[in-house]
Amino acid sequence: MTEEPVTEPPRHTRTRPIRVPGPLWDAYGRICDRLDTDRTNDLLDHMRDRVREHGDDQDRDDLAKAEEELAERRARRGGRPKKADGAG
Repeated sequence: MTEEPVTEPPRHTRTRPIRVPGPLWDAYGRICDRLDTDRTNDLLDHMRDRVREHGDDQDRDDLAKAEEELAERRARRGGRPKKADGAG
């Protein structure tokens, strides 16, 4: 009997490339700055809201798993670091 190799979860969340016109991306970045957030957190919040509003049981279960994964990752690292002034 052959044992399956144990695969560890990725050490970081995967990058998901999207196609966005440059001027829209720039404007969105400025708005996120004014709202004291960043694009990643704002997009994650939007995705959570959509899943909560329109998701079925499986979608909400996947959201709960994703939240656990993010919490575990941030606990290992001591949380997401604050954005430094002038970074972006």
